[in-house]
Amino acid sequence: MLFDRTLRQALHNHVIIVLLFICFLADCTLYPWMLYFYQNRDRWDRSMIFCTIWGFLDWGLYVLHTMLFAWATVERHILIFHDRWISTRKSRLILHYFPLLFFPFYLFLFYFCVYFFPPCENYSDPSSPVCMWPCLYDSYALSMYDYVMEQILPTFTIVFCSISLLVRVLWQRVRMRQTIHWKKHRKMAIQVLSISCVYLLLLLPYAIIYILRYCVGLSYPLLIEFSTSTVFTSYFIILLFPFVSVISLPELQTRMRNLLHLRPARHIQPGMTISVRTHPTGNDRRT
Repeated sequence: MLFDRTLRQALHNHVIIVLLFICFLADCTLYPWMLYFYQNRDRWDRSMIFCTIWGFLDWGLYVLHTMLFAWATVERHILIFHDRWISTRKSRLILHYFPLLFFPFYLFLFYFCVYFFPPCENYSDPSSPVCMWPCLYDSYALSMYDYVMEQILPTFTIVFCSISLLVRVLWQRVRMRQTIHWKKHRKMAIQVLSISCVYLLLLLPYAIIYILRYCVGLSYPLLIEFSTSTVFTSYFIILLFPFVSVISLPELQTRMRNLLHLRPARHIQPGMTISVRTHPTGNDRRT
């Protein structure tokens, strides 16, 4: 997407490019660390500073990825149905580029203070992959703010905006063919809806379980066990995101085929003319 000028300059691809960078950073740090931990959990002595960096990246990248994609589902409504809102340079700066800068800056500052400069002492937890617990989360108000504003709200934003986008696109396609050009905006809709399916399948159960446990107050053993499973499956979002991005964009599929040399075999049809090229020595060589 970076090396293709058309894909790089398309506004709807900017947030996807940022999300892919987040995936790349997580794939180079968090997931190798987790694999190594589960293989060497009894022999891996980790320092507190390493655990703090791990916790900062684990929570920060995960939440940033979710919040940015939640914004992507909101922005799709603007790009498809209200493109006049971003017709000027100033409006694009406010509605398009500012969120891409604000969310990383806000979350980096928030989690940097929580993990590296808390007013209390963080806990060490060697038995856990993320081997520390921020002491600030002992505060019920801060813990609820983090979960609701930075996880629950983005999750349900993805659900609402994705469903409403699908309904609006289908409704406009049927009722107002001249107002919205389906072929022009189909790729943008398919792209975000395809990725939304991954979030709905892997992240929505986690959000529902959290509401049932900590907001409603249910504490059934089966619910607690299912909560652990939903936390585990939520890690697959970043792993699957690049593949869904490739599948949802035909341009990327073509580039990947060319990159991997997956081109269809060329068959010689009967009756084709065989060219004859004269060799410099004077002999004929058939090619």
